[in-house]
Amino acid sequence: MNSAAHVDNDINNWKTMGITKAELAVLIAEDCLGWPYVYGERGAYDTPAKRRTRADALDAGMPAEAAVIRKGCQVLNHKVGSCDGCKYYPGGAKTRCFDCRGFTYWVLLQCGITINGAGATSQWNTDANWKAKGNISDMPTGQVCCVFMHNSKNGKMEHTGLHIGGGRIIHCSGEVKVGKTTDRGWTHFAIPKGMEGKTTLRKGTSGDSVVECQEDLLKLGYDLSPYGADGKYGNTTIREVKKFQAASGLTADGICGPKTWAALDAAVGIFESAPSATLYTVHIPHQPVNAADFLIQNYQGSWKEAE
Repeated sequence: MNSAAHVDNDINNWKTMGITKAELAVLIAEDCLGWPYVYGERGAYDTPAKRRTRADALDAGMPAEAAVIRKGCQVLNHKVGSCDGCKYYPGGAKTRCFDCRGFTYWVLLQCGITINGAGATSQWNTDANWKAKGNISDMPTGQVCCVFMHNSKNGKMEHTGLHIGGGRIIHCSGEVKVGKTTDRGWTHFAIPKGMEGKTTLRKGTSGDSVVECQEDLLKLGYDLSPYGADGKYGNTTIREVKKFQAASGLTADGICGPKTWAALDAAVGIFESAPSATLYTVHIPHQPVNAADFLIQNYQGSWKEAE
């Protein structure tokens, strides 16, 4: 588990890399895995004093939550007298604590995006937070966004998390953890305003953003047979992305991130703005086999016929 100081340092470094807010949010959320759940908190340092203050405030109205907060602290539950050895103090350094809506709030805040609302329901109901929202069945597979769990009995959103793409969700329940859209009753998604930038594509990603990448590659003459633009970022697409990256002077890692997207957009723009070329068929007779094979290898669309 990372300390708060470690994550803060990572965030400062990532912000100098020119990555999108969507990619930054994913990196931050992954960096916080294992950090503790404390009801009502949204990024405070997890200390016995903080837990005591929060639990005391909840004793009258939410005694069960207060008990959970105390139970999760080895000082407050009287097991030991210090934080030494506590998993939430990795290497003797502090972590941060959240409830579910506090986690998404804090992560997005580090990206320069503010989600208003005191709880999951008020976050969802504040339309000014979102540039789009709807049922989770309509959520683009690769979209980085907030997800919610709707309680049909009381009409409220009872849980929230961050969808990081490919059906994976990072949320704070007990602690910050990774789940899937199929693990629990996730029902809705909402894309925060300011979450610009195309989704980074990695092996296993699927959806409209993958189709866009594949269509761009096909326009540029890359070979995605036999699958074509099927919306699945698998080995064939990764192979052709690597070829494009190498030809564009980029690191050929097969991941379609901000730099690769920018290069694709530029290349497709040049391709689409170029005047239509006049094509001719040229017949070159009486060539030996090795010469014919050379032409076929180096000129797309060539073929040979025996005389």
